[in-house]
Amino acid sequence: MTVTIESPRPIKTRDPRQILNDVEPYLQHLTVNVLDAGMSLWEREVTLLLRDHTMVRDMAERVLGNAVMYVIASIERPDVHLGVGKIVDIGVHQLILDTPVWFAICAAYNGGRYKHHAPFIERRRDGLCLRTEEFIRSLGFTPDEELWAIDGTECSPCDNKVPDSH
Repeated sequence: MTVTIESPRPIKTRDPRQILNDVEPYLQHLTVNVLDAGMSLWEREVTLLLRDHTMVRDMAERVLGNAVMYVIASIERPDVHLGVGKIVDIGVHQLILDTPVWFAICAAYNGGRYKHHAPFIERRRDGLCLRTEEFIRSLGFTPDEELWAIDGTECSPCDNKVPDSH
């Protein structure tokens, strides 16, 4: 028996909005729930952030954009230990909690393999957040320095020893 595993979809852009919207064809679950409002996936996730968190639209877009950058960096380079601060982590959790969208991200960019979220209990205070921001920049993204600096010395790292975790 031969099993063929698709390689992850190549990412041709570094625009977080486009990266997120490009997963729409990979939506397989609860598509009525996700697509019934006629919104792009970007607009949906921003709207959910605004529904559940006290922030203005500009901040919701900044948080979501940096979360997408972080997720894609963790997918592209699972060998690098990364971590986010509390602010960007709000966006990461938004993506993970909208499970049809999260599964579509995994299908589109992680070769269909589920990307686990396995945070440590204790936050790190060794500057990992700032190093993560620098690493994301090295991959061609334009992270929001202010968002990363807010929690620069206190981040919530995930266990990179868990298979396919971020």
